[in-house]
Amino acid sequence: MSGIANYCACRVAILILLLTPLSAAQTQESDNAKGKPNKFSRGVDYFFNYLNMAGARKASDFQPLSQEERTQLYLKTLVNPLSYIKAGLSEGIDHWKDKPEEWEQGASGYGKRFANILGQDSIRRATEFGLGSALHEDNRYFNSGRKGLWSRTVYAVESSILARRDDGSRTFSFSQVGGVAAGAFLSRLWQPPSQQSLGDGAVSFGITRGSNTAFSVVKEFLPDLARAIKKNPK
Repeated sequence: MSGIANYCACRVAILILLLTPLSAAQTQESDNAKGKPNKFSRGVDYFFNYLNMAGARKASDFQPLSQEERTQLYLKTLVNPLSYIKAGLSEGIDHWKDKPEEWEQGASGYGKRFANILGQDSIRRATEFGLGSALHEDNRYFNSGRKGLWSRTVYAVESSILARRDDGSRTFSFSQVGGVAAGAFLSRLWQPPSQQSLGDGAVSFGITRGSNTAFSVVKEFLPDLARAIKKNPK
């Protein structure tokens, strides 16, 4: 279990490292609204509106997606550069730990591990898109707008397993959880013997679910980090 905990902690660290620069970009966006020079405004639009990575939208601003909008959002995630960066960093952890050991080290092993993570992520996204479209589930993250550390943390954790329906109500996200399960278990088909058991799939599912939950918490509080940077510029 300690190995799983360390793995999750590494993934959370990766997410924070990837998202911290975005918080600075959001600060630049606020400066631009006040008439200050902002050379990052286009980057802010890209990261926060196009990728919706850090809770830039508020729950009170929710509007249901049309199927065309849902499809466009899915297609954009397929070319999301942060997904490849995240995959590369996650793969680096597996490569360093020599997991699975059948793939060994070197360029060949690195490529196999990288393709494995991208494959799992692709299955997850495709399943989430398909189920989300059929069930009218919206898994975008919306900032709670709440006050209080505990209340906001609970909201963020809940958001990792809940989706919004077209009327704005939140319900269990079959598409989000199902997507993670599909990626974790279907990837056993190309894994080496040491990683092909249902138990291995369950471990992979748990790790991904854990990192997604941590990611939700990061997205909830990242805008606060941006405001703190603005109040205390270097």
